[in-house]
Amino acid sequence: MVRRTALSLLMGGMVAPRSWAQENFTIRTTSRLVLLDVSVKDARGGFASGLTREKFRVYENGKLQTITDFANADIPVTVGIVIDESGSMRPKRPEVITAALAFITSSNPLDEMFVLHFNEKVYSGLPESAPFTDDVKKLRTALWLTPAEGRTALYDAIFRGLQHLQKGRQDKKTLILISDGGDNASTHDWKDVHQAVLDDVATIYTIGIFDEDDPDRNPMVLKKLAQISGGEAYFPPRLEGIVPVCKQIAKDIRTRYTIGYVPSEQNGRGIRHIKLTVSDPDRGKLIARTRTEYAFSEEGSPS
Repeated sequence: MVRRTALSLLMGGMVAPRSWAQENFTIRTTSRLVLLDVSVKDARGGFASGLTREKFRVYENGKLQTITDFANADIPVTVGIVIDESGSMRPKRPEVITAALAFITSSNPLDEMFVLHFNEKVYSGLPESAPFTDDVKKLRTALWLTPAEGRTALYDAIFRGLQHLQKGRQDKKTLILISDGGDNASTHDWKDVHQAVLDDVATIYTIGIFDEDDPDRNPMVLKKLAQISGGEAYFPPRLEGIVPVCKQIAKDIRTRYTIGYVPSEQNGRGIRHIKLTVSDPDRGKLIARTRTEYAFSEEGSPS
């Protein structure tokens, strides 16, 4: 089955989504359209809504690009909630599940979601017959499915989560990862996961929960996953802080901009680097966040 996930695939013979009818705007059809999922905040950390296309600049490999598509709307997304259920997370489990439920109830009610748990293996919280749902009761049951025990296969869980996202109906896709960032049981390694993120259009938010003396913690992995994909990494100092973090992530997803451009094939093969800026003198300093790089491939050939 062809993976309809990657920016490289959007540029390699596959067309961008024709429309999100429920929001009354249309994304122009082209075989090489790069779509960026963009969050903008002001200097106080508030979400900056209502910006126009002219306020943004997109650079690829240092070259200014022409923005061909632009939208700012609360559209449904496909979301995967990926939860570390290794033994080290056992005492934190009730707070983690409470936070995940806060995210679910703060999200667009039309979002389709799934839950993955992982220790040394990766488990789906929903049955194979219903891999996605918008039913809060079913998602609550899915969150409590697996006891916290064993080792940590973080990379396998991310890989599985990205694969599962591509079965979803919505064009925008997001992973929420709650973990200490450590890995001691995966069959995949960081190189595999890094390439999968580069090849994928999904935005990844990470929430790091660990003590400073936790030998399994790896905040750099959590930061890198968020940075590459255009999401954000959170490290609440206290366990009860993860509930407001999850609510903030839900709001961030619902207020993001969609920006599209058609890059030049002369920019080279392999990894292409993206820089996006936003400026509105009337609003002071604005901070835009989107993915920083992606994998470009020849037409019809995913990298």
